[in-house]
Amino acid sequence: MDFGLKGKIAIVLGASQGMGRASARSLALEGCELALAARKAETLGEAAESLAKECGVRVFHQACDVTRDADRESFLAETLHRYERVDILVNNCGGPKPGTLKDAPSAEEWRDGFERSLMQVVKWTQAVMPYMKGWGRIVNIVSTSVKQPIDGLLLSNSIRPGVIGFSKSASRELAGLGITINSILPGSIRTDRTVELATHRSRKEGLSVDQVLDEKAREIPTGRLGEPDEIGAAVAFLCSRQAAYITGTTLVVDGGLTRAV
Repeated sequence: MDFGLKGKIAIVLGASQGMGRASARSLALEGCELALAARKAETLGEAAESLAKECGVRVFHQACDVTRDADRESFLAETLHRYERVDILVNNCGGPKPGTLKDAPSAEEWRDGFERSLMQVVKWTQAVMPYMKGWGRIVNIVSTSVKQPIDGLLLSNSIRPGVIGFSKSASRELAGLGITINSILPGSIRTDRTVELATHRSRKEGLSVDQVLDEKAREIPTGRLGEPDEIGAAVAFLCSRQAAYITGTTLVVDGGLTRAV
């Protein structure tokens, strides 16, 4: 199936690894030109070089803390200098620090979680809107925690649902401009973040990381963790011309784990 994305300009945040890199790859395979942002310059450079070689598209990359206003402004200015417009934005940022109410997150940790989990989406969406000329796709990679809180992720559980409220509200304003905004809710995907959370739990419960991951896989109806490319495929579909009538919605990609309706 031709998704109608050849020649589109796609900004992908957190693109150096995991679901961000997989999303960039899926879009590049559909013919998108890429602008990639992530904090780790070396890893990002390697990802950009690999994607350009594999997919045969132009790939611009710049080290960028997506929560910093100055970094966002610099990155967007350089992207527009190179490409003149933006067609696609994939909002993706690592989640806040794990922990429970007993861990007593500090005010600084709450502020950091707020910037990472909600304001990053708001600010980048507002920034790219003027450059989406009659056609645009915004996809937020969020978490199933917005439907069903996940034990040990107090900050994420508290803040990430705001992304869905924002996206639903924004979708009504953006629809008349030909811009859609949707959110993907990944479940347990085999990424560095998943290993980080498994490590945090293993230290608290005296289990090995492999034991934690195996236990998680047994909880999932499909019997396995998801792969980043499966999130990338969902991103590409929501950016496609075929998805033009889908906006303000959420797509759960979790192997059937979430019980909430």
